[in-house]
Amino acid sequence: MDIPRMGVPEKLADRMSMAEQHEYLRSRLSRRSMLRSSAVVVGALAVGGALGSGTAVAAPVDTTADIDGAMVSPIGRHLGFGAEPDTQIRVSWQVPAPVKKPFLRFGRHPWDLGHKIEAEVRALHTPALTPTGTPVDQYYLHVELNHLQPDTTYYYGVGHQGFDPASQQKISTLSTFRTAPSRHGRTNRPFAPFTFTAFGDQGVSSHAAGNDHVILAQNPSFHLHAGDICYADPMGQGQDADKVAYNATTWDAFLAQTETVAAKIPWMVSYGNHDMEAWYSHNGYGGDNDRFFLPTNGPDPRLAPGVYAFKYGNVGVISLDANDVSYEIPANLGLTAGRQTAWLERKLRELRADESVDFVVVFFHHCAFSTTHQHASEGGVREAWVPLFERYRVDLVINGHNHVYERTDAILGNKVAKAVPSGATVEPARDGVVYVTAGAAGRSLYSFDAPDTYEGHEHRVEEVDTFHFAKGGVKVPEKVQWSRVRYTGYSFIKVDVAPAHRGRTTTMTVTALAEDGTRIDHYTVARRAGECHGAV
Repeated sequence: MDIPRMGVPEKLADRMSMAEQHEYLRSRLSRRSMLRSSAVVVGALAVGGALGSGTAVAAPVDTTADIDGAMVSPIGRHLGFGAEPDTQIRVSWQVPAPVKKPFLRFGRHPWDLGHKIEAEVRALHTPALTPTGTPVDQYYLHVELNHLQPDTTYYYGVGHQGFDPASQQKISTLSTFRTAPSRHGRTNRPFAPFTFTAFGDQGVSSHAAGNDHVILAQNPSFHLHAGDICYADPMGQGQDADKVAYNATTWDAFLAQTETVAAKIPWMVSYGNHDMEAWYSHNGYGGDNDRFFLPTNGPDPRLAPGVYAFKYGNVGVISLDANDVSYEIPANLGLTAGRQTAWLERKLRELRADESVDFVVVFFHHCAFSTTHQHASEGGVREAWVPLFERYRVDLVINGHNHVYERTDAILGNKVAKAVPSGATVEPARDGVVYVTAGAAGRSLYSFDAPDTYEGHEHRVEEVDTFHFAKGGVKVPEKVQWSRVRYTGYSFIKVDVAPAHRGRTTTMTVTALAEDGTRIDHYTVARRAGECHGAV
């Protein structure tokens, strides 16, 4: 029996690309719309899980309804960097009903919010495709801030006609953001130390909220989310699930949950398999584009909007879309026809030639190296990107997809080039690349076939039986020696960057923290500051 998967029969969905599923859903909606009209219902806001169900396509929404703005409060604020984080910040939020003249105020002091900028409205309509389903309308607002001062704290508030954040009654809704240090590099002194955090596979849960609270306590300069953001699509385009239909209101719950952190700290996302939503666009990212305002300096922001890069201090960060190369879940396999990989090599070469950049960090969803029972390793990533990571000696690769914490030794050619136990120091220029799976942000946990082994609880085994996905989704068994740390609890990573004067040793200390703040792993990445590091 074919089980409906977000409006597409399961057996049919297994054979369809993302673009084909989008066309199927659009044609199905068109046929149904001739039989009945859809009532416009404002999306209910949830803070603790999924509400209702329904499948969706994009459609224009009337945002001129006569609603008293004083009765509507902005929610779900989240920050992002532009391509130049020292001068560009993106502010996004949501309103539960259409409002008039939405805007953002900002300034250097909470009593001086003289800058007022009109917001862009991105309205997303999710009609019901099931007889008992309910349509949902969501209203996302965005402001693009440019020409800011580097390394500066700004106060901001969001509002609309009838709701002014600068008023005495609403001033408690103000928040802050801080721009990055000047991108023009070192002068007579090094960049100041800073911290960033990362995880993947968050969803909406008490564990997800708990991780957010511990992250906020680290005072990070930014956060990296390695895909599978909220799980409005619980199926994951090919993954088994509980026959649960797509639920657009899960995004409301997620943005409300995340606001405690993301309203203050730029929340930079990459896209995973659960973030492909076929009804909104041919590539599955139409809904994501309405919710997030990401940098557009990738190879093609219309085709692969989750691919971009930015610099913060002496660290270059690259976000990739692993759906483009995934053999396990091929809905978007070949999406960019190799352009993403070509862009990645150009960007790695550019960052390694930049004397202000010491470390290169790459984050994306599907794991290059993992040993979980569920997803293990993605052969498409290994084939397309791992040779580039090794050639340019990437300093840290962060993945999600597997709902655990796992860290490798330093790897070259799919083999251990240097053992990196907890507390050790690695020099990628000579030792190889370390890969971190940080996919235990809040969604249900996965398992290992080998025993957990982590700081203070070491159960080292020399070889682990696992597998990787090859072309056609075939599981290829393999025995590996590179799985150094394994932990099946909720967790995330923080990275403490200690810049240095030119010619001296600069470090990144990577620490894995459980949801209660307990350290479960740490190691240090070291380089010589201010040296250009070309291909090996």
